[in-house]
Amino acid sequence: MENEAVKDITLQVEGMTCNNCAIGLKKHLEDNSINNVSVDFSLGEVNCSANHNTKDEIISIIEEIGYKVKNPDQKEKKYSKVEILFCISLIFTIPLFSHMFLGHDNILYDPLVQLILCLPVYFIGVIYFGKSAFGSLKIGVPNMDVLIFIGSSAAFFYSIYGWWLFYGTNQVNDYLFFETSATIITLVLLGNVLEHRSVKQTTTALKELSNIQKITAKKIENEKIIEIKFEEIKQGDILIINSGDIIPTDGKIIWGDCTVDESMLTGESLPINKTIKSNVIGGTILINGSIKIEATTIGNKTILSQIIKLVKDAQKDQPKIQKIGDKVSSIFVPIVIGISICTFFISHFMFNLSSVDAFLRSVAVLVISCPCAMGLATPTAIMVGIGRAAKNGILIKGGQTLEKMANINNIAFDKTGTITTGKFRIQQFNVIEGDEKEIKNIIYNIEKHSSHPIANSLIDELTNFSSELHITDIKEKNGVGISAKYNHNNYFIGKDASENQKEKFDIYIKKDDKIIATINLKDEIKDGTTEVIQTLKNNGYSTILISGDRQEKCEQINKTLSFNKLFFNQLPENKLKVIDELNTNNDTIMLGDGINDAPALARATLGISLGNASQIAIQSSEIILLNNNNLKQLPKALKISQHTLLTIKQNLFWAFSYNIIAIPIACLGYLNPMWAALFMAFSDVIVIGNSIRLKFKKIF
Repeated sequence: MENEAVKDITLQVEGMTCNNCAIGLKKHLEDNSINNVSVDFSLGEVNCSANHNTKDEIISIIEEIGYKVKNPDQKEKKYSKVEILFCISLIFTIPLFSHMFLGHDNILYDPLVQLILCLPVYFIGVIYFGKSAFGSLKIGVPNMDVLIFIGSSAAFFYSIYGWWLFYGTNQVNDYLFFETSATIITLVLLGNVLEHRSVKQTTTALKELSNIQKITAKKIENEKIIEIKFEEIKQGDILIINSGDIIPTDGKIIWGDCTVDESMLTGESLPINKTIKSNVIGGTILINGSIKIEATTIGNKTILSQIIKLVKDAQKDQPKIQKIGDKVSSIFVPIVIGISICTFFISHFMFNLSSVDAFLRSVAVLVISCPCAMGLATPTAIMVGIGRAAKNGILIKGGQTLEKMANINNIAFDKTGTITTGKFRIQQFNVIEGDEKEIKNIIYNIEKHSSHPIANSLIDELTNFSSELHITDIKEKNGVGISAKYNHNNYFIGKDASENQKEKFDIYIKKDDKIIATINLKDEIKDGTTEVIQTLKNNGYSTILISGDRQEKCEQINKTLSFNKLFFNQLPENKLKVIDELNTNNDTIMLGDGINDAPALARATLGISLGNASQIAIQSSEIILLNNNNLKQLPKALKISQHTLLTIKQNLFWAFSYNIIAIPIACLGYLNPMWAALFMAFSDVIVIGNSIRLKFKKIF
C-alpha cells in the first residue's frame, strides 16, 4: 500500500449486504473528512478524493466498521465468502429443520442436540450479519442485517430461555426455536448468494468491455516480434495485427489494409474497410487482412478506456427517482423494529395471544421486512440500461440522463455534420479577383487551423493546392468564419454579414474586406436519416432543424426530411435563444457536433453529440452516439431510456408493495418466521431479475 497523500482513490470493498450499507459507509467517510465520496453497492466500489489522507488511512477508516478492502491484484476466488458460509449453514440446518417431520422420540428432539446443531449457524450469523449490523448502528444508519440479527438472536435466546424454564417437562419443545434461528440465517444467506450472482449479471456489459483490454499485443522491436501486455504499450510503438486479432490500442495504419468489426464499440453492424493512414480503435476486431499500426493513444486515454470510464461514472450517478428509495431505506429499519415490538405487545396484551405466538409474529415482522429491494430497484436497472446502450454504441454519462431522456418532447438537430455527412464537395468555385491557385492555397493554410466540418472538407478538397504559407493572427468566430493575416493583408473566409445573411453563396473569401472569391458547396444527407426522423415523429416527438446555414439550403433538406419546425441563419447565440424558447414549453434534446453547437448542447434539457464531434461538443453533451455515419442510434437511445425508467418504476412498485403487504401479514400471524425468511430472501432476487430482463427484452 502506498503511504503518500493521494487525491483520487478507487477501492473495491467487500461486506456490503444492502444499499443501506453503502449509504452508511458514505456517511462514515464524510464524517471523517473524506471528500467527494461515492459508494456503489452493486459494484462494491468506493470512490473518493482525499487531499489530507493517505490510502492506508482511508482503508483503515473503512475497515474499522467491519468492511474489508480487496487487494486489486488479488485473483477473484472461485467461491465467495457468502457462498462458503451458506454451504456450512445448510449442512447443520437441514437435520435441525428435519426434526419437525420426525417422531418426538427422535434424538433430534433433544434440546442439547438442537443447540449443538444451531450453534455453528448462529456463530456464522454473528460473524456475517452481527458484525455488519453493529457497524451500521455505530455510524447511525442501521441496515437490513440489524433486522436479521435481531430476529435470529431473539429466536436463539428465547429457545435457551424456554429450555431453562421448562427443562425436563413435556412443554419444553413448545419453546424451542433453534431451527427457526438457523433457518432464518441460512435462507437469508441463500438470498445473498442469489442476489450477488444476479447483481453480477447486471454489470456484464462493463466487464465485457474491461476484458477486451486484458490482451497481449505483438510489438515489432529490432526486427523481432515480442508479446507485451496492454499496460506496457507505449506511444509510437509499432504493432502487428493479424486476421482474427483484437486491435490492442488506438493507432494509425502504416502498412497493409484490412476489414474491421467495430460493432462492439460503435454499434455499426457492417465491417469497415481500412487502409494506410486510417485510424483504428483499440478493442475492435480485425476480421480480414494483416496490418502494422503505430500506437497513437495508450492506457486510459484510448477510446475504449474513456468508454469504460463513462459507463462506470454513469452507473454511480443517481436519478431523482432513486432518492425516493434511499430516503425510505434510511428510516426503514427503525420503523420495522418499532412495528415488531408493537406487534408483540398488542398481540400478547390486547388480543390475549400466548407469549410464544406473539413472539413468533414479532420475529416474522423483523425477518420479512426488506429494505434491500428498495435500494436495489434503481441501480440494477440503471446498470443494465447503460450497459445495453454501451453495447449499441451509445454512451450515457449518468443515471439522471436516462430519466431526463424518457420525458423528452422536442428533438432539435444541427444540420452540418449531424443531419448531413459533413463531407462537402466544392460545387462551384468563382474567382472575382486574383490568381485561383494562390487563393486556394491561402484558403487551405487558413482553414487547417479550424476543426469545423466545412473547414475539414475544404482542406481535403484543396490538398493538391497546398504549400506552406506564413499565416498569422488567426481568429475564428463560431458560426461566422475564420480570419487571418498573410503577406500584410487581412483575409476572411466565411459568411458575408453585409449581405444581411441573404447571401447567394455558401462561402465568401475576402481580402481586406473586398470579396475576391465565392464558393458553393454540396452536402449529402446521411443514410437512414429520413427513416429516423419519420420514426421519431410517429412516436410523438416534435423534430426541429436549427442551422446556421442559409434559408434555401435548409428548405431544400426539409423537402426530404419534413421537420416540424425550421430555424435557419442561426448564429450560436441565436441557437441559445431558440433552445430557451423550446425548453419553456417542453423538454428538449439538442443534437450537434461542432464548436458552435456547444452552448446549445449545454443549454438544452439534454445534449447529444456524435463520436467524431469536437471535444467541446462532447464535453457539453450527456449522450454520445459513437456511430458517425447515421442517426439510427438515436431512436435506440430513446427506447432504452424509456424501458429503463419503466423497469425502475416496476422495481420500486414491487419493493414498496412487498413491504406494505408482507409486514401486515406477518403482524396478523399468517406467516411463521421461516416462511418470512424465505420470502424476504427472494424479494431482492425478483427486483434484480426484472432488471436483468431489460438486458434481453426486445425493445427495438
